[in-house]
Amino acid sequence: MNNYAGPATLVLADGSRAPGAVNLRLDPAGSGRPPSWSGRFRADNSSANVFNAVGGNLPLELPNGQTGQVLVQSLDNAVSSTHTLQLLGNGAPPF
Repeated sequence: MNNYAGPATLVLADGSRAPGAVNLRLDPAGSGRPPSWSGRFRADNSSANVFNAVGGNLPLELPNGQTGQVLVQSLDNAVSSTHTLQLLGNGAPPF
């Protein structure tokens, strides 16, 4: 599968869990590098403290039981009121 859009849970550095929705994609391999994956995470709860997650390397859990590690690159300023984070996957994608 090259894409996943649906529910996910971001496990924050303090151990709290932020449920939300993701839109993930497998990025094609480039010259001399393996494929990678990336996407966006939008927290369901506007009170979730996802702002402190920027810069963190955190687990992202999908409903299929798979977990992937993500680097939270930034808060998406274009949609900051919806608590949307830009993600870069580390290792094998969980989808």
